[in-house]
Amino acid sequence: MNREKKSGIAVVKSPGLGDVQILLSNIHHISKKIGKPLTVLAQKTTGAAAVFKHDPHVDEIIDLGKKDFFNIINKIKSKKFDQCYIYSDSIRLYLIAKLSGIPKIYHYPFFSKKGKNFYKTALEFTEKILQRKIHSASKIYLDKNDIENAKSKYNITNDTKNYIIAPSASGKTKRWPINNFIKLLEELNKKHSSKFFIAAGPDDENLIKKIIDSSIGQRCVSLSKLSIEQIIPIIASCSYCLSNDTGFGHLAANLNLKCLMIFLDSPPVAYGLWNPNIKVVVPLTETVESTGHNTRGTVPFDTILEKSLKLIS
Repeated sequence: MNREKKSGIAVVKSPGLGDVQILLSNIHHISKKIGKPLTVLAQKTTGAAAVFKHDPHVDEIIDLGKKDFFNIINKIKSKKFDQCYIYSDSIRLYLIAKLSGIPKIYHYPFFSKKGKNFYKTALEFTEKILQRKIHSASKIYLDKNDIENAKSKYNITNDTKNYIIAPSASGKTKRWPINNFIKLLEELNKKHSSKFFIAAGPDDENLIKKIIDSSIGQRCVSLSKLSIEQIIPIIASCSYCLSNDTGFGHLAANLNLKCLMIFLDSPPVAYGLWNPNIKVVVPLTETVESTGHNTRGTVPFDTILEKSLKLIS
């Protein structure tokens, strides 16, 4: 969209696919308030270009390079934004906005990152700007033809239970054992004829291989070679997601799947309660409030099987 002057830019510092999902509602509400679509400044790893491709509340994505300070200023300055919303306490991002000539800059208090609840901090920040309460969950806008094409290409029909399985996470202590996932898929397929789409990146090929090489492998399809843009309509064509606390699980929640998300070593109060589509599972010895970084807990197989069957019932 070519305009001499743009209204607002939302800046997302967090690099993860899941992070931009949690911030999605905030961006939508600000766009609605100002009556114009926003530009989003975010890293490529967030998948923002694919997530906002059909979104009427976002008209452009600008890549936030980690060391691209002056180049980003040049990109932004030429667009003459009149307001900026920075979902971070970063002084670097504030200076980029300031040196870009943006007159109205909203940002988190500097040096306030420690101990933040990711989704609540963003929500309260947006609510303070808008002066009203908002919902933390939103949706991804889609092209219906993309979904129909995905269903046709991957034979996704109502004859089977169709799942997204996200067995990876940002660290080993956040991952439910891959052998448990394999056993879970086997048991679910015994109950209902099922199809499992394994959502994980190229760095997780070892996990994917274990699933594909197992006895349930013939019921599985790996998505690791696909782009986020290609993966989104496939996820949207399914009904359920079983995952660790990982970006694909959060993506599935915004695509309105029923999600069971396992938190072993990260805080569900910050990353699991933002969307009602997510059903949180924590270690037996912990609570939703007590589970956090360095919990390094475990969840028994029978617990996840029971909750999975309840999810799809």
